Amino acid sequence: MSDGATLYVDGKWMPAASGAVFEVVDPSMDTPFGVASAGGAADARAALDAAVTAFPAWSATTAYERAEVLQRAHRLMTERTEDLAQLMTREQGKPIRMARNEVKYAADFLLWFAEEAKRVYGSSLPSARADQRFSVVRQPVGVVAAITPWNYPISMITRKVGPAIAAGCTTVLKPAEQTPLCAVAVFEILHEAGLPAGVANLVTAADPAPVADVWLDAHEVRKLTFTGSTEVGKMLAARAAATMKRVSMELGGHAPFLVFGDTDIQHAAKGAALVRYLNTGQACICPNRIYVQRPHVEAFTEAFTARVAKLKVGAGTTDGVSIGPLIDRAAMDKMQRQVDDAVARGARVTTGGAAVRPEGLTGQNFFAPTVLADVTPDMLIYREETFGPIAAIIGFDGEQDAITMANDTRYGLAAYVYTNDLRRSIRVTEALRFGIIGLNDINPTSAAAPFGGVGESGIGREGGATGIDEYLDIKLIGTSV
Repeated sequence: MSDGATLYVDGKWMPAASGAVFEVVDPSMDTPFGVASAGGAADARAALDAAVTAFPAWSATTAYERAEVLQRAHRLMTERTEDLAQLMTREQGKPIRMARNEVKYAADFLLWFAEEAKRVYGSSLPSARADQRFSVVRQPVGVVAAITPWNYPISMITRKVGPAIAAGCTTVLKPAEQTPLCAVAVFEILHEAGLPAGVANLVTAADPAPVADVWLDAHEVRKLTFTGSTEVGKMLAARAAATMKRVSMELGGHAPFLVFGDTDIQHAAKGAALVRYLNTGQACICPNRIYVQRPHVEAFTEAFTARVAKLKVGAGTTDGVSIGPLIDRAAMDKMQRQVDDAVARGARVTTGGAAVRPEGLTGQNFFAPTVLADVTPDMLIYREETFGPIAAIIGFDGEQDAITMANDTRYGLAAYVYTNDLRRSIRVTEALRFGIIGLNDINPTSAAAPFGGVGESGIGREGGATGIDEYLDIKLIGTSV
């Protein structure tokens, strides 16, 4: 691949048809460090044509052949963990330790779906007629269009492309404009793993609209998979309905974190701090609202604030850094707006609360890890997804009070519960309307587990045994004998 030729279409690296490129910026320094092809409508159409052409042959391969490609890709990705992590930290700002963890997570999806490819089973059904037999088979849906986000720029690709390849689908993918080079690195691995031309195609773009328009309007695209904001996801799903595409939507979250008085408050504060500031708070499963049972609110706030105040802010490549840069200026503005609104309405800032400038860095996208106490439902942070390093602490009285407040959101992705009462754990986890629950656990995710939300947090599941089902159609065959 030559500099700027970051489109991967029909097995070849090429520049955009227009010749246009755009700069890739290091958010720690606010300076460019690379370029990518600025793909447009013509490139999107070329990628789609390649996927359409490749589909008949790829869908006819055996599950074992598809699994072998994914296994080779897994091996290559694992071998390149450090290089991929360093690239991710440079391009997205993620602290290097977290970047290494993401590469492993991304590779896990390749291996998991290599195995699931061989477990796409059918069935036979009894008939009321003696001369009839029913059989059910599952077949690939066809061409899949994937749109991936910047906050997990490698694992969100393998979580979509992995099962598509395993199912026998072909794909076209547009990565986030902030992180095109991570996508390029993944497609280089797929190429080296021996994926046939046209099976997976990449279109990097500075402006996503022309690319998305082609794929949304094309009847040849039979499935759309998207990870991103709820607002954009609703628009894409509405557009996809015009051609009756199947959709998978992994959208925004506004996770509650419930701390009951019977748990170890110090242990809960440690867990909450670790997951709240994961990826600088730029993860859809990060808890936005931390509910603590009275009279333990002050003890929790003190313990939690002490931990947060020790978090080191800086470039992701620096040892010991837990809080890297936010992705752009708009994210910074949102942080300050939420803090200012909360303070104006009576919240207390116990640590942080403003932008910071780490020594030796020219970037202006660093926000101090922040804790807001005495948060109330009339504040923006109580309703809006934060997607940054701010935690909101709210007191609650009884169990039903906690459940009611936790469910008071249009989102429904993840929720967390800390309790040592077995009966309470069953009651509360069953009452919470969220797709993922962490019960005394801050990492309820794995390639082997289904990931997804309810409500306005999305449709469908990624990962796990059900992850490949999103890429398969069910066909019934009735036979007269």
